[in-house]
Formats: sequence, C-alpha cells, structure tokens
Amino acid sequence: MNKIWKTLIIDDEELARKRLMRLLTPFDSIVILGEAINGQDGIDKIEKLQPDLIFLDIEMPVFNGFEMLARLKHQPKVVFSTAYDQYAIKAFEEDSMDYLLKPIEPERLEKTIKRLGQTQANLPDYLQLNELIKQLKVKEEIKTLTVKIGDKILLIKLDTIVFIEAEDRYVFLHTIDGKKHLTDFTIASLEEKLSSAFVRIHRSYIINSDFIKEIRRGFNGAFVFVMSDKESTRLTSSRANGDMLRERFNI
Repeated sequence: MNKIWKTLIIDDEELARKRLMRLLTPFDSIVILGEAINGQDGIDKIEKLQPDLIFLDIEMPVFNGFEMLARLKHQPKVVFSTAYDQYAIKAFEEDSMDYLLKPIEPERLEKTIKRLGQTQANLPDYLQLNELIKQLKVKEEIKTLTVKIGDKILLIKLDTIVFIEAEDRYVFLHTIDGKKHLTDFTIASLEEKLSSAFVRIHRSYIINSDFIKEIRRGFNGAFVFVMSDKESTRLTSSRANGDMLRERFNI
C-alpha cells in the first residue's frame, strides 16, 4: 500500500499556493492539511498539524524557508519550490533532490510524487542549497530602483532610501531628502530584490537599517523604529515579526 503523505503548502504568494493545491489534487497519496503564508505561520502550523511533507517556498516574509526549517521541532520531509535559476537548481535534481522551479509544471510535479514513493523522500541538503541561493543573490544585487515621473525615468540609489511604504495598491520610496516616489514594484518583489540592509518589519513597511536612529519597544511584542530622516519618522512593526526582529537587532 502506498504511503499517504499529510501535506502542508507554505508560500507567501496566494496564487502559487492555489495553483500547487490544484496540481496536487489528482494524487491519491497526497492529503492536504492546509496552507501557510509565511515562515512564522509555517512553523505554527507544522507544530500544530504535524505534516509528513511540506511544499516550501524559499523567499518569504518573517522567516525564509531555511530559517523556518532551523526553528522546527517536528521535521517533515521537504520539497522546495523556488523561482531561482533552473540551471543552478538542475544540479541538485541530478542527485534526486526535490526542488520545483516556479511556475511548477504538472509533469515535473508528477516526477516528484513518484520520487516520494520510491525513495521515501530523504531530506535534501538544506545547507548546500542555502549557499547556492546566497550566491545567486549576490549576482542579482541591485544598487538603484527606477521611478517614472511623466516621460522621465529616475534612478533612485538604494543608499538614499530610508524606508518603503505600501499604501493600498501603491508602493512609495521615502528618501533621505524627504521626497516620496511612487514605484511600480510590489513590496513583496522589493523584499526579494533588496540587499540585507533592508528589513521587512510589517506588511506595509521595509526599512533601511542604515537609517535607524532608535528602536523602542511597542505594545504586544511590536517595536517602534525611529528613522534618521528629517521627520524622524516612526514605523511600528507587526507583532508577527517580533521574533525575527529581536534576533536581527539583538534586542
């Protein structure tokens, strides 16, 4: 009798979660327990639901996939899903690792499910893949962001951006000179593109840690970041990001 895999899908992109859930439906060996929307949510649901298997995105808010795995007590089998370069990931596939490149194709997913049944899904080498992702990030590191003003395109240097703010469907770059620039990027895409100096403290805010003047304790485990711009802007973190921020800033 084939093993039944109690499965959790962890990805911050709703469309990616729904697509994967739909693709997994035909497989009798997969029973989907639910979904999680970020690293902290993933930890909470894994410890509560005790899945046998997780489909795990790598780049997510609060904790990325590797940071999340390092904090788990219950250790399920893992199939990574990633948008990173297919040629780099192919090296791991040659060693029968389970990494799915987004957008996930049904034929590739079917191979993964077959591997689960044949190999009982040995755990992948997280450290090796983590090192690869770091190398890929270095190659993709950017120094400017583009902003459109009429017919002009401005290049905003990252080292002038104090914080990034999402307001409804719009995302603004706040620079050290007090200006506010509308950008076409989503806040989620910026979180992936920007250097490690930028930290997502809330679903609506990414801050440049080089411009933090003070960090104060807020209510219910949140923190208030006072920035070193002209207005000494105060930005409050979400409670869900508390553990990550305490670790990041040693507070």
